[in-house]
Amino acid sequence: MNPPGAHAARAHGTPRSTPVVAGVVTAVVGFSSSFVVVLAGLAAVGASSAEAASGLVALCLAQALGMLWLGLRHRTPLTLAWSTPGAALLVSTGAVEGGWPAAVGAFVVTALLIGLTGLVPWLGDLVGRIPASLARAMLAGVLVPLCLAPVTGLADSPGLVGPVVLTWVVGQLLFRRWAVPAALVVALAVVLLEAGDAVRTDRLLPTLAWTTPEWTLPALVSIALPLYVVTMASQNLPGVAVMGSHGYAVPWRESMAVTGLGTLLAAPLGGHAVNLAAITAAMAAGPMAGPDRSRRWLAGTSAALSYLVLAAAGAALTAVVVAAPGDVVQAAAGLALLGTLAASLAGALAEEDGREAAAVCFLVAASGVTVLGVGSAFWALLAGLALRPLLRARG
Repeated sequence: MNPPGAHAARAHGTPRSTPVVAGVVTAVVGFSSSFVVVLAGLAAVGASSAEAASGLVALCLAQALGMLWLGLRHRTPLTLAWSTPGAALLVSTGAVEGGWPAAVGAFVVTALLIGLTGLVPWLGDLVGRIPASLARAMLAGVLVPLCLAPVTGLADSPGLVGPVVLTWVVGQLLFRRWAVPAALVVALAVVLLEAGDAVRTDRLLPTLAWTTPEWTLPALVSIALPLYVVTMASQNLPGVAVMGSHGYAVPWRESMAVTGLGTLLAAPLGGHAVNLAAITAAMAAGPMAGPDRSRRWLAGTSAALSYLVLAAAGAALTAVVVAAPGDVVQAAAGLALLGTLAASLAGALAEEDGREAAAVCFLVAASGVTVLGVGSAFWALLAGLALRPLLRARG
């Protein structure tokens, strides 16, 4: 028996494979647009190249399994992703007391908080009470150093970074959706041409490296809490909104349980956070997946299977990134985050009421200062929350 709408789809000349193709595109764009940010974030908090590669593979596997469960169970094109803003946060945070094991411990706590959000309503309400302008300002401040990399890289190494930036500019004009992946492909090509002999050929096969978690207070405050806030505010909540705009209800409690469990399982293997997809969610849930809404759930399943394939490439890509000369990869990562930076700044400063507090939050986050072993993201949010009511009362 054909599913409802199948005849209509054929009548309009839409191939039955359209949702499958949309799912593959969703996974490829999501992966290629930000995997270098994930690797940079994990390395910044102390991961070795093998541990960072393990984290990338673990995240792909956790996302794939979570999507298969949710998609097959609810027949909705629900897609998952790693927390790209969270990875950017790790870059700005840097090494914490206790090193990589403490960072992994912070990932575990983030996982527990995500899972509890689905089980304890007041925890989700608490996150929802954080003004969106402050959450976006904190994220924008975290992104600034990364987004400056194309500028500084172009000045320091124009011959290496120039082709990457030029590809991104041309892509923005001609094929916007693929501009960032195209820039990353060019960046990897530059790396292979310049440092091909430096690529460790003994590290091309995917492996998983276990790290026993440890817990330190600076790591929990610098990583776990900001990572949870950024992931919820910049990924999970927008992900629900994107799905809703296409007429799909997200099973909130189950989604938080699944992403929390996925993060928990991936954490000792190096994964920092799994969450609902936001930007790429529209590819699987929208018209790109075909006119027949009853079949769009296949896009989520196709994306999941694609991530299983992409997981096999994690170690090889990491080996190439590690061998990268100059600022090539950092520039590509900065270009990948420009859209997020622009949206965060626009959201942070959109409302006149509370704009000064958002500006302070942004500046503190962008400063990169560390006080009492705690990174700038935490102090930025604290400063914004403290100043916002004071400045509003003054007005």
